[in-house]
Amino acid sequence: MGDQKRHKILMVSDFFYPNFGGVENHIYYLSQCLLKLSHKVVVLTHAYGNRSGVRYMTGGLKVYYIPWKPFLMQNTLPTFYGTLPIMRTILIREKITLVHGHQAFLTLCHEALMHARTMGYKVVFIDHSLYGFADVGSIHMNKVLQFTLADVSQAICVSHTSKENTVLRSGLPPEKVFVIPNAVDTAMFRPAPEKLSQDEIVIDSLYMNSIPQDLVRFIVGGDGPKRVRLEEMREKNSLLDRVEMLGTVPHARVQSVLISGHIFLNSSLTEAFCIAILEAASCGLLTVSTRVGGVPDACIFRCFVLPNDMIVLAEPDPSDMVRAITKAISILPKIDPQVMHLRMKKLYSWHDVAKRTEIVYDRALGCPNQNLIDRLSRYLPCGSWASKLFCLVMIIDFLFCRLLQLWQPTEDIEEAPDFSLPNSQCSEFKEGGSLRSRRVSS
Repeated sequence: MGDQKRHKILMVSDFFYPNFGGVENHIYYLSQCLLKLSHKVVVLTHAYGNRSGVRYMTGGLKVYYIPWKPFLMQNTLPTFYGTLPIMRTILIREKITLVHGHQAFLTLCHEALMHARTMGYKVVFIDHSLYGFADVGSIHMNKVLQFTLADVSQAICVSHTSKENTVLRSGLPPEKVFVIPNAVDTAMFRPAPEKLSQDEIVIDSLYMNSIPQDLVRFIVGGDGPKRVRLEEMREKNSLLDRVEMLGTVPHARVQSVLISGHIFLNSSLTEAFCIAILEAASCGLLTVSTRVGGVPDACIFRCFVLPNDMIVLAEPDPSDMVRAITKAISILPKIDPQVMHLRMKKLYSWHDVAKRTEIVYDRALGCPNQNLIDRLSRYLPCGSWASKLFCLVMIIDFLFCRLLQLWQPTEDIEEAPDFSLPNSQCSEFKEGGSLRSRRVSS
């Protein structure tokens, strides 16, 4: 790849390793595949405990853990302008050409996109979740999102349902929003070497009312505020021998838990795109899921996250979930975990996600440059009072940036040398190989 097409990307999110979750995995896997495509990728997140400063991960992925502490659910306290000096230094030092922000409710993402646009960088936003419209929290978050996305270059959503949700909440033109689904590391999520006996059906989740309990056993992974109610129901119905509560499952053990079951049950009430379903299918499990959010995608080119013979959908109603589980048990003898795993390798790949994201980056960098006056006009449709407030915020950010330029000119900031590990030394990055996280230096 020629230098003229090489992007230098700054991934920004409050969520990153050592914290584990869907957003963290998405950033890591996407970054590794972009590095393989010869792009430069740098990750910016807040400090985790004593993990602060610059760290290097597999493949030379550089991570800045800036000295900002989270105050709620790994989210940093909003400062508006407090992060501008350090973000400006990182953007200049790493010679960044494009900023990619992740997740709608993360403070660091919103502030990074705002500062990057003030400095003239192109920005891409990706939304990983679905949000409502009626409750107080959603109304507040949607107005913040409308402010941030008013000046975004391009946006990405993980499903068509997520795209509709984001467009309605933010007022972003639909033609600026791309749909790129998540993927799964199939090398990490492999089925059991031998097919499990079906004398007793093991379901990796929970709902047992009206299901023949002498035929099934449930394994419940995860933790949360509903765990106490589940344990009470288990004791009330004398199901201690049929329902196993694992609590929080470390990410390294997820695959071993999945391959101990026959069916994966996803009973979410809302879901933008469920990576857990892909992980279960890659392990050879038949999936039963509620028909919500991005699971039954409305796109005519792909009706569901998984093909019809790999998933049984149900309405988010207990009786319909029981019907779906009973149907899944009846078709279970036809499922071959190894064949399902091979199909998942062809359906979902992080290398394909990276190539599609690369196209969005090209589109973003092709957007015309705009001065402050032109950018301020984008905030006018945000509301009679909100538009004036948003314009004031951006004007102050612009003036603060100019003050920093006078205090510390760009030429006084030392540029960091670029380096990358040769592909020959990173055999695990080859397509089909695992992209499992491993820290190189600290």
